[in-house]
Amino acid sequence: MVLTPFTHHIDGFLDMMLAERNAAANTRLAYQRDLLDAAAFMAKKKVALDQAVEEDVRAYILSLKDGSPRTQARRLSALHQYYRFLASEKLRLEDPTRNIDAPKMGRSLPKYLTEAEVLSLIKAVHKVKGYDGARLRALLELLYASGLRVTELVSLPLGAVLFDRGLVQVRGKGGKDRVVPLGDPAIAAIKDWLDFRKAGLKARVDTKSMHLFLFPSSQSKTGYITRQRFFQLLKGIGAQVGIAPERLSPHVLRHAFATHLIEHGADLRSVQTMLGHADIATTQIYTHVASDRLTKTVTDHHPLAGKKKRG
Repeated sequence: MVLTPFTHHIDGFLDMMLAERNAAANTRLAYQRDLLDAAAFMAKKKVALDQAVEEDVRAYILSLKDGSPRTQARRLSALHQYYRFLASEKLRLEDPTRNIDAPKMGRSLPKYLTEAEVLSLIKAVHKVKGYDGARLRALLELLYASGLRVTELVSLPLGAVLFDRGLVQVRGKGGKDRVVPLGDPAIAAIKDWLDFRKAGLKARVDTKSMHLFLFPSSQSKTGYITRQRFFQLLKGIGAQVGIAPERLSPHVLRHAFATHLIEHGADLRSVQTMLGHADIATTQIYTHVASDRLTKTVTDHHPLAGKKKRG
């Protein structure tokens, strides 16, 4: 990033996030985008981001009023973290965000698919033959069986799946490791994929790094299939079974994994561990999803819960 008088210390802050907080690359990029957006706004006012006062920050947050409350809150949080960093480095005395409240957000329930919809996806992908079919089948079965974040999934090392124990080892946010149990369908799909993977690496122009990953790709700089490519493949299968594109993504399948577990009686702490949530409050949202579905089921189908008054 090219530093200007308006973005002078952003690189230092991002380096701190990486070195001291072990922030993931995607987290670092998100902070960079949010801070550069704020810096661009301040630059129009001839104010350096480092020197902005509370009035400047309030004006910036107000300029985001057409965006979602979640976006406003995220950008305010990024600025708060940035100014705390500047204060810790003795680059300024006060945090201009300290008196600014984050916008209130209503409870946002995650999107998810029904069990029947997930089953229709799995059935459809089992009809796709060859290398591409085996890879997508393994990705889909593994995602729904484990609830991994998409970056965790596509970047799995080759040895991440412990077949003899039925587990997958995952390195999650902040470099924290966890293990998640896998069911037989996922194990079978991965074993099938490994045969195609071995033959595929021989037939393709590959790099050393490709041999390190469960889902290698010669088209990616990282050596493994990109999130965007998996997203495209998933949308394609969804279209075949009538699931609208806006309803389907790897993250939606992560939500489906958690929601369906809780609906079938899984305890919240176990789901928290498998999802890699640091705070159980994040996991609790899935209890709301499950209870809302149960409420709708009763309302729609119970003979004494009709909306019309009984005569």
